[in-house]
Amino acid sequence: MRDKETLKQEILDAYHFRHATKQFDPDKKVSDDDFHFIMETGRLSPSSFGFEPWRFVVIENPELREKIKNTAWGAYGKLPEASHFVVMLARTKLDTKYDSAYLQDHFKTVKSMPEEHLEKYLSRIEEFQKVDFDLLEGDRPLYDWACKQTYLALGNMMTAAAQIGIDSCPIEGFDIEKMNALLAEEGLLEDGHFSISVMVAFGYRVNEPNPKTRRPYDDIVKFV
Repeated sequence: MRDKETLKQEILDAYHFRHATKQFDPDKKVSDDDFHFIMETGRLSPSSFGFEPWRFVVIENPELREKIKNTAWGAYGKLPEASHFVVMLARTKLDTKYDSAYLQDHFKTVKSMPEEHLEKYLSRIEEFQKVDFDLLEGDRPLYDWACKQTYLALGNMMTAAAQIGIDSCPIEGFDIEKMNALLAEEGLLEDGHFSISVMVAFGYRVNEPNPKTRRPYDDIVKFV
């Protein structure tokens, strides 16, 4: 077994390796096994209250890839060259409100939560949504909150990819309304239960990036 210092250095090396890849090699494809590994790290990611308020849609259809390329300006340089392209959806208020059918099923079926615990747990979620984070005014706050959860999975997926030498690029360059309209036409939003959060491309770089630059450690990390 590798010692801790070696493992720490390997992880830091992956962070230095990772960059927002602007141009992917169209002739190099991520293996099915490696891509499954990346997606599994997303699936196993944490989420607030364990909601898992996401869906990862892997876009393989060439026609849909072309539509996304022509709709989302941030995807234009990544498609069709990227080996794999994922649209990350966030569940909307229909599924994430404390009294939703989704949460009832999720905690009963997936989490196997006993009935006597479920009512108390949902009551705590209700207080969190109404008081702690004030998420119930309009549709947008709960959607934005769910989007924050998807970014936990996004970060884990990109880091995991970097650890096995696979490049990635997160993509926010799109008009939300236009992308949602396109995805709704494709039947991917399930009548308003999902909305787009972010996209991410995976593959292999064509060009080496410039050295990574970040603000100094002491400027970012404060001990009080």
